[in-house]
Amino acid sequence: MPLLEVEGLVKRFVQRRPLRPTVEVHAVNDVSFTVGEGESFGLVGESGSGKTTAARCILRLTTPTAGEIRFDGEAIGSMSRHRLRTLRRAIQPVFQDPYESLNPRLPVGESVAEPLVVHRIGTAANRQARVEELLHQVGLDPTHLGRLPGELSGGQRQRIALARALALGPRLVVLDEPVSALDASVGAQIVNLLMRLQRDLGLALLFITHDLRLVRHMTARVAVMRAGRIVETAATPAVFAAPRHPYTRALLATAGMSSADGGDASEELESSEDMAPLREVASGHWARV
Repeated sequence: MPLLEVEGLVKRFVQRRPLRPTVEVHAVNDVSFTVGEGESFGLVGESGSGKTTAARCILRLTTPTAGEIRFDGEAIGSMSRHRLRTLRRAIQPVFQDPYESLNPRLPVGESVAEPLVVHRIGTAANRQARVEELLHQVGLDPTHLGRLPGELSGGQRQRIALARALALGPRLVVLDEPVSALDASVGAQIVNLLMRLQRDLGLALLFITHDLRLVRHMTARVAVMRAGRIVETAATPAVFAAPRHPYTRALLATAGMSSADGGDASEELESSEDMAPLREVASGHWARV
């Protein structure tokens, strides 16, 4: 049984405009995918494709309009408040900009300890020891405990955000553009750290990103989103070696990862709204073609 199952996920927003008709926007439209225990899965697409909205629905930061999300076989939408609180220990997010997700007035040691305090885990001494252990796991030493986020580099802040996400011992970490705010060398360090943490802790990772190179390097399977829909999904090597949907080919060509002329991805987005159902074009490889 998959760890995370997303089935028929829909999220609509009502857009009210002065002196103009109200518009209903389908940010996510009939999205389905699974993430296995200890697996790395990529949800990739351009800005506005719906991938971040899907992630927010999984994290229960946004309530879906329709569809079902199950974690370890249990439907998240029907969970009691107490059960949902327990679930939040098992699914943790890491966002794009760690400076925005960390309290600028709170020393980083307290930020990392905050989930333990909120969930009433351990004594003060236990929590202190756990925080020091977490900093060591992400490659920082205890001298960082008393510093404020503004005193750290972007890479150090992202390591702190990772430490805080790991504090509760999650089984799934949802990473929303985890390295896009960092320069290339620092981003590579964070990617290597994530690979080590996944191996050592057996984490499942859900990458929300537009970075195709990150997806190819870090994920076992990938789903490509366009205009709220998944247009192609397969094992990562298959998508990169033999993309079947025109939008996927355009994304790869735009990123310089394909010798084929796939056209411009934004033009593909505007050219037609492909409503064809996903069909299996090769073993385990699905596309709207």
